Amino acid sequence: MITLTDISKRVGTRTLFENVTFTFNSGCRYGLTGPNGSGKSTLLRIVMGTEPATSGSVSLPKKVGFLKQRIEDFRDYTVLDTVIMGNSRLWEAMAERDRLYEVEMTDEVGMRLGELEEIIAEEDGYSAESEAETLVTGMGIPADLHRKKMAEIPTDRQFRVLLCQALFGHPQALLLDEPTNHLDLESISWLEEFLHNYDGTLVVVSHDRHFLNSVCNQIADIDYETIITYPGNYDAMLVTKMAVRSRAEDENKAKEKKISQLKEFVAKFGAGTRASQVQSRIREIDRLQPLDLKKSNIQRPYVRFTVPEKQSGQVVFKLDRVFKGYGDHPVIQKFSCEIHRGDKIAIIGNNGRGKTTLLKLLANILQPDQGKITLGHQAEVGYFPQNHGEVVNKHTEITAFDWLKERKPVVFDQDARGVLGKMLFSGDDAFKAVRNLSGGETARLILGGLMLTAPNVLLLDEPNNHLDLEAVSALAWGLQDYKGTALVATHDRELINGFATKIIAFEEDGAHFFQGPLEEYLAHKKKITSSKA
Repeated sequence: MITLTDISKRVGTRTLFENVTFTFNSGCRYGLTGPNGSGKSTLLRIVMGTEPATSGSVSLPKKVGFLKQRIEDFRDYTVLDTVIMGNSRLWEAMAERDRLYEVEMTDEVGMRLGELEEIIAEEDGYSAESEAETLVTGMGIPADLHRKKMAEIPTDRQFRVLLCQALFGHPQALLLDEPTNHLDLESISWLEEFLHNYDGTLVVVSHDRHFLNSVCNQIADIDYETIITYPGNYDAMLVTKMAVRSRAEDENKAKEKKISQLKEFVAKFGAGTRASQVQSRIREIDRLQPLDLKKSNIQRPYVRFTVPEKQSGQVVFKLDRVFKGYGDHPVIQKFSCEIHRGDKIAIIGNNGRGKTTLLKLLANILQPDQGKITLGHQAEVGYFPQNHGEVVNKHTEITAFDWLKERKPVVFDQDARGVLGKMLFSGDDAFKAVRNLSGGETARLILGGLMLTAPNVLLLDEPNNHLDLEAVSALAWGLQDYKGTALVATHDRELINGFATKIIAFEEDGAHFFQGPLEEYLAHKKKITSSKA
């Protein structure tokens, strides 16, 4: 159980939370939700004591697992040791024991070693290594890396190790901030199953809607400067929240209508002989005052990619035995396929296997080492890079409005403002300098540029990385409605399921083109794996 008492947090003039008292109960799996900037990660840091609240206090169980983000702190430790550090009492006891074995044995040292062995036994230390191996294997880290130092393994796998660290040692509470960020689909499925069997208090922040729907049985939503809990998963919360808000707004409208009628009566008969009735109406007006509804944080951009004026040819891209590598490391090997007009393709696979490389080859940013890529007749490509800095220069004073106008040779101001409004840049936000935009705002601005220029081919590399849940849903609808050709590299299953009818999967044995949606591909892959077993 985690208890917050009168927690307030202010950042400058902005209030994130105001006197919040809330309990995360044992046995419940909470999704902590709210749009970008609402304070989800800030709240987790307050709970763990790594960031102070403006006021209030937090009560925690003795053993809490927390997903750390600083991989550099563990670069000189082995993978298994890093995982075992998740149980600090056990790790400290083991480290002290090892130090004492290197000094001269005395009665005092012997007694202390006995005490340490008791602690290690209480914390299941003699099975710690096997438990750590089970966790990292489930996260897709092969056995030959388990005893390597963290700095010697790929960065995305280092983040997986830190996730295993948070899960290690049977913590009574788990706090996970974006745990799926560096996981492939198989590892996400393993984590979902692990968390389903977890019986402590789980609080998770994630932009992966599918993950939240699969794991959570409670939603703690940050809105109206407080935390409101809803039973069920994220989709259930959204339905309930919108219904409650709608009812409150309808009640206010009904009250305003009734008040208007009563005021007409008071104005008509206020100076006449019906004084008692007038006073009664005035009292009723006071009683019927509408509720002061604070602005809700539910905001969804309107993502619609205009129907291209000029269609591409039937074959948009033809890849013939394409090879691309970096130094001695081949990434794409002898890959051939045809991408046709209207295809909606999700590009999936572990980080580092070639998703970004493929999109950059198709965008003509990189050239293949061998083979040939042919761009189809009248194909006009719009590219969304994973690194936003490739298209938005954060070292200039240019505003979002001016950046958007530069996307197209001729564009009217009202068209640019219209796109910015759809992407939630209202009022003066349209004139923010791009260097001051958050990751989510920059992502929405780049998407707005693609909406304005209307290419007939979209190449999007992890466009959901900085978007909140509602923006990802809007993007999925926009892609589904798009009449052009779209290839999107992403790990987000909700996004994939929302638009993709074909899959390019980067597996250990290379790239595969699958003519069907994600669920069919996963079933196909499972069938092949079972037949080989």
